[in-house]
Amino acid sequence: MAQNSITKTYDLEERTYQFAKRAALFCRRLPKTVNNMEYAKQIIRASGSTGANYIEASEALSGKDFLMRVKICRKEAKEAAYWLRLIIETNNENFKEEGSLLFQEAIEPKKIFSSIIERSK
Repeated sequence: MAQNSITKTYDLEERTYQFAKRAALFCRRLPKTVNNMEYAKQIIRASGSTGANYIEASEALSGKDFLMRVKICRKEAKEAAYWLRLIIETNNENFKEEGSLLFQEAIEPKKIFSSIIERSK
């Protein structure tokens, strides 16, 4: 599914997929330093896990199962943001703009998942 860069995707399943894809492509372009390789592994794992757990939440067998999966989504989004912040702050300016956009894309779903959790209580 192509996405116009001006239009935001509000379908969380698609949005988390696009985030994971952009994160993986960003990581592929990073300089191959020891730090970047470790951080990239963590970013790829956390960004992919955010979307995978959202799919699991969508297919939850109970409200309790749904809530647990959404909490995992939030945790993984927070973790992806953490690793992206490290990438941004330990690399040169070439990666700052794109990294910052990805960082923001990790924070926004975290806020959405937090809101879902609050409304589910």
